[in-house]
Amino acid sequence: MRILITGGSGFLGARLARELLALPGLSLGGGAPQTLEQLWLTDLVPPPADLTADARVHAFTGDLLNLLTSGELALNGIHAVVHLAAAVSGDCERDLELGLRSNIDTTLALLQAARVAGHAPLFVYASSVAVFGGMPGLPMPAVIADDTLPAPQGSYGVQKFVGEQLVADFGRRSLVQARNVRLMTVAIRPGRPNGAASGFLSGMVREPLAGLRACVPVSAGTAVALASPASTIAGLLAALTTGAQAWGPRTALNLPALSTTVGDIAAALGRVAGPAALDLLDWQPDDRVAAIVGAWPSRFEAARARGLGLLPDASVDALVAQYVREYRDAIHLPLI
Repeated sequence: MRILITGGSGFLGARLARELLALPGLSLGGGAPQTLEQLWLTDLVPPPADLTADARVHAFTGDLLNLLTSGELALNGIHAVVHLAAAVSGDCERDLELGLRSNIDTTLALLQAARVAGHAPLFVYASSVAVFGGMPGLPMPAVIADDTLPAPQGSYGVQKFVGEQLVADFGRRSLVQARNVRLMTVAIRPGRPNGAASGFLSGMVREPLAGLRACVPVSAGTAVALASPASTIAGLLAALTTGAQAWGPRTALNLPALSTTVGDIAAALGRVAGPAALDLLDWQPDDRVAAIVGAWPSRFEAARARGLGLLPDASVDALVAQYVREYRDAIHLPLI
């Protein structure tokens, strides 16, 4: 079996790659377990060294759209694609052309490559909670259900919803096996912040634990929907391994969400590292970030996901504990 992960050098892509490489076999689309023979990773930068050391890993470094249009990357022999590569929310709002190229043109080119390959690979598309929103005359429901109509209020959400529809249509035509998955905000992420408007939700824990200051650009009462890295990977693996009948319709599946507030995240930080950590939070309102994040829903009734055995994380404390457990070397404040 051969699997392609776009964005394979990023945090989620590399984590998914490690999970796949560690499995003795994979029941792709609910079929009989097969051995992973090759794992293709594409990204703007090379994969981490531990991944390139595995003989099964083949790296394609460069702009994904260029790799596809030049023919350097073809999907012949690829059994499944996990499309994680994307321009993130804040960058898309600042630069429309970047978002259109990265999130629409590249997704369409990848689907066309699957079409040309001619064997309908399983295609997992990572969409986002940002496809939902509200507007005057069409308020967002208090709780998002599996059949809630998307109404994105930012360029990133619009682009992700367009991607969902392209994947669904290629699935309807049996050109791919369509698996649209809407990811929640993943926290707590390690490493350096990116251009995502939601990036501060990880930074307000990660940076203080490292002894660094962190900016919190929204009010403490801002409601958000979070998922741990482990829960997010579990959702992606379910998309790869669930049979078509159990998966259900081609419409996107909302992954489970932990509903909380920014103030609750700060409180969890205080419980693990005390007042010294809280003193490193700079509460500096940013209307642009607040408008983007505030337009996203925070409460979900993810019945389809629950039917697949996917459940939300237990608490914000559990998210922080997972980060502390996995990235102990990055923590420089004494823990309580």
